Amino acid sequence: MEKQILQLLIPAVGLVSGLIATYVSLQNRALLAEVRREMAEMETRLIEKLNGKYVRSGECQLREQLVQERLAAIMDDLKNKSAAGV
Repeated sequence: MEKQILQLLIPAVGLVSGLIATYVSLQNRALLAEVRREMAEMETRLIEKLNGKYVRSGECQLREQLVQERLAAIMDDLKNKSAAGV
């Protein structure tokens, strides 16, 4: 009788152990996926925040060129007005 109980008990313990290991593995994967998703969201928010605060050097150069062109146009207008007034 004990032999039959042991013959059933040993595979049952192995089966339960395998099921627990599978459950823990699935929980770890789900947790890892959640952490990765949260990290991606944080990275996106951080990049959006940085892009809103800092101006790229190319944009600064374009702005500077535009300001210089506008100042040159204003100076030309003033010269033309003063020449026309004289």
